[in-house]
Amino acid sequence: MELIELKGIGKTTAVKLNDFGLTDVMDLLFHLPLRYEDRTRITSIEDLVGFSYAQVEGEITKSYVTQGARPILVCEIDDGTAFMQLKFFNFYYSQKIKMKAGMRIRAYGEVKHGMYGMEIIHPEFSLGEKQPALAKALTPVYPKSEGISQKLLQKAAAQAIDLLKTGTFGLKELLPQSWLQENLMPTLEEALAFVHRPPSDADVMLLLNHTHPAQQRLKIEEILAHFLAMHQARTAVQQLGANAVPIDPEVKQQLLDLLPFELTGAQARVVNEIHQDMALNHPMQRLVQGDVGSGKTVVAALAMQGALTHGKQAAMMAPTEILAEQHLITLKGYFPDHTVVFLSGKIKGKTRQETLEKIASTADVIIGTHALFQADVIYRDLALVIIDEQHRFGVHQRLMLKQKGQISPKTVDGTSEENDADLVPHSLIMTATPIPRTLAQIAYANLDVSVIDELPPNRKVINTVLLDNQKMPQLAERIRQACDKGEQAYWVCTLIEESEHMRAKAAQDTFDELKDWFPDLEVGLIHGRLKSDDKQAVMDRFKAGKIQVLVATTVIEVGVDVANASLMVIENAERLGLSQLHQLRGRVGRGNRQSHCVLMYQAPLSEHAQVRLQTMRETNDGFKIAQQDLKLRGPGEILGTRQKGSMEFRFSNPEQDAELFKQAKAMAVELMAKNPEICEQIIQRWQRQAQELAKV
Repeated sequence: MELIELKGIGKTTAVKLNDFGLTDVMDLLFHLPLRYEDRTRITSIEDLVGFSYAQVEGEITKSYVTQGARPILVCEIDDGTAFMQLKFFNFYYSQKIKMKAGMRIRAYGEVKHGMYGMEIIHPEFSLGEKQPALAKALTPVYPKSEGISQKLLQKAAAQAIDLLKTGTFGLKELLPQSWLQENLMPTLEEALAFVHRPPSDADVMLLLNHTHPAQQRLKIEEILAHFLAMHQARTAVQQLGANAVPIDPEVKQQLLDLLPFELTGAQARVVNEIHQDMALNHPMQRLVQGDVGSGKTVVAALAMQGALTHGKQAAMMAPTEILAEQHLITLKGYFPDHTVVFLSGKIKGKTRQETLEKIASTADVIIGTHALFQADVIYRDLALVIIDEQHRFGVHQRLMLKQKGQISPKTVDGTSEENDADLVPHSLIMTATPIPRTLAQIAYANLDVSVIDELPPNRKVINTVLLDNQKMPQLAERIRQACDKGEQAYWVCTLIEESEHMRAKAAQDTFDELKDWFPDLEVGLIHGRLKSDDKQAVMDRFKAGKIQVLVATTVIEVGVDVANASLMVIENAERLGLSQLHQLRGRVGRGNRQSHCVLMYQAPLSEHAQVRLQTMRETNDGFKIAQQDLKLRGPGEILGTRQKGSMEFRFSNPEQDAELFKQAKAMAVELMAKNPEICEQIIQRWQRQAQELAKV
């Protein structure tokens, strides 16, 4: 049934909903509420809790407009238990006139801690002695996009539920009846009706916590669809062909002999797993996780060696030029007898054309950025694709690079065999962003997962301290003392230019300031807008010890390795996420010196910022940090899946619903063995477009 058949949805609105991914009324049924607003009760002001939504009602005691760069209408209210402020940054003059002392007001919104107590910014409100009746049920709040109002979605979903109850759709129950009965679960139709329109006697706390049986019933089918789609994608890839490139132990030893260190046990284990995969004639699909400094680059090089010894090509894609250039320098050292080339979007004209010709003919190892999958890049014989820091790329970008290596098998005379299946390259995905084990098993259920869970020996724990911005003079003295001992320091800023909307200092301003503070030290500056040659020149001087203090933006987050750098200062650390802070801290502690990381912050800190900074101070373990990050941000942001595709649960949460994920995985195995037709129907119901994206 088309959306345009619903009341209140015309052609223009239908197009907006289609663009949002809602193409018919069935889509509306499965467009589930993100959360609920509890407008069934009034909360007294003295019982309000910060960072939660609530509805309050009281008498206006004072109303005024603050005079500053931006006028704010402030309305103070008292309900007999305490007083609070309602603030409006955008308001009409008529609104100010109506909000006079003595008027009764009801307001709903997010409660925050303000300078003078609790406050709500831009609440929904109603004025007057006679307030409307309280809601009889929770109000659903749906995911939406620009041009689509919440009220539109609420009305459309309500109509979809009415149609569901009349039997218009006849949704088929796909889960085993035995499981539903054993777990006292409602049917699919009952569950959908309940979550879209919770009755007045519904358990409010269970719904708000997303633990109601109706929600659990929908969650497990969504999770089941995910595991089935991942299995389907994995099976499809295993049926494709690939060049088997087994590694000769003697050749492997030749590269190991070039290394100035011995592999850790974890590195050796992961390399063996990769080489076993590449010896097969179907494509490797492996994710390698390793904490900062665990040595993923040498593992990548040993994987490349398998392709090179058979005359094939290996490509490695990194998200930034600095990281790609670091890989280029390292890999040239590992493969002195092979042609190693570099390609990025900034390489133009004749140089680019010459590089493309090498990639199509003589190049063995190709390192670069997203430029590696552009249309004019043709590979000679690509057998291995390595994607570093995979979460920084969209799934479509990763898929495009893999498709670059897709070739038809050749006959003895060099012609293609049209009837044979295409060969695809082996795929190795690497990340230095630790992902909790349970989350990795869910997000990458279509991949084999290897973990480098061991750091090189004698690596000293980095000492992390928190410092208020006002104590910058003491920090400057500490830096001077370190540099006098021959050490070097990073000073990381979050912006290149100053912004009036952000409190972070600009890197350029900090560079100028530090030059004044340290007239006898060499201070350098690096950021993403510098030309490639200029960036490399600065990094070369820093590595050579000619620059003592390097002011940088977060372009140094990954890939930069200077053993003598023992001090990391991060300005406005409260603005960065845990993963980014951990990556930046990992730029020091790579030599024999005791290293330190100083997280500077601007008070006051939000609750989440306090948790993030405290976590950084308490542990250097990337997996513990990732676990805390998962609690704070959720799986989508950790995995970089806000770029459509990789793992988008509309209703489920791997952290909260661990037991459901466990049950769904077991149910998936059983259904695949006993009823594959049902499996396909479940996938289609929940993940219409997920199968192609799951291949990456």
